Amino acid sequence: MSSEPASLARLSMSLPADLFRKLDMMVEERQLPSRSQLIAELIRHALADHEALTRPDEMLAGTITMVYRGDRGRVRHQLAQTQADYLKEVISAQHVFLEDDQSLEVLLVQGPAVRLKELSDALRRVRGVQQLELVTTTALLPPIYVQDDGKSTSNGAAA
Repeated sequence: MSSEPASLARLSMSLPADLFRKLDMMVEERQLPSRSQLIAELIRHALADHEALTRPDEMLAGTITMVYRGDRGRVRHQLAQTQADYLKEVISAQHVFLEDDQSLEVLLVQGPAVRLKELSDALRRVRGVQQLELVTTTALLPPIYVQDDGKSTSNGAAA
């Protein structure tokens, strides 16, 4: 029995020496077992970004991470209003107050790539948002609950 999974493919690549050293430092600092694991992760991120750009209707899941400050009531209200406009895409939100009148909010999102980008752009336009990052993956959350023509389904099964 082979010790390597059958679904692996080998890749040989050449890198500038400085980039290679930085890659090895990153592997060591993150205490990863191999360069391959790090490179696979970087490729997955690049592929998700590529899907979002080239296939706007592609369903993606991910997070939107925001740091904002200012009049928390006004900013939080505007962020909540924006999220309500994208109710189908926003699965959940986590908020925490930070130091120096700042807040951190993380949204779990899923939907067509174009809608997730529109949501990110709309949140970014709220005055007081200092940082915002959308991170996506092509892996999806399972359906939680769907109601269609009065029939309820849960996890994709008819009720």
